[in-house]
Amino acid sequence: MSRPKIATLWLDGCSGCHMSILDMDQRILELASRADIVYSPLVDTKEFPEGVDVAIVEGAISTDEDVHKIRLVRSRSKFLISLGDCAITGNVPSMRNPFSTQEILERTFVENTTTNPIIPSEDIPKLLDKVVPLHHVVDVDLHLPGCPPPADVIWETVTKLLDGEMPEVTIKTRFGK
Repeated sequence: MSRPKIATLWLDGCSGCHMSILDMDQRILELASRADIVYSPLVDTKEFPEGVDVAIVEGAISTDEDVHKIRLVRSRSKFLISLGDCAITGNVPSMRNPFSTQEILERTFVENTTTNPIIPSEDIPKLLDKVVPLHHVVDVDLHLPGCPPPADVIWETVTKLLDGEMPEVTIKTRFGK
């Protein structure tokens, strides 16, 4: 029997959720002894693989590239975890939603620069009109809230899934009471 495959992905956010994954410390080695980590910012795999058992995605959807990525992840994964408040609600990235994409681009590339103030037309993903959480684009199997979720909660969630159990995310789980 093949080992379970775990993948993590970082979309529009601060990477704080991946920092919480790293905060699992030596438990990452235990996780690696139980499953293959096949895709992650921490792994040198260029393309999201087929047959992922658990995909853990942090960040909101803010570009056409993000839409493509999350649809690919969903199509190649059995179980999808929306990790953290950006992935669940849009959180900080969605603070740009009151502004038009043109206003955002002008502020970023024209107003806030002194060298070559021009909006690039190549090599940057197209911004969506509004930042949205993952579940607005694909079906999500589990929401794991927090900004970021604590390492212990991520550990408990992933290990329960590897044990064939459905984790229950509650206030007690989130805050250890």
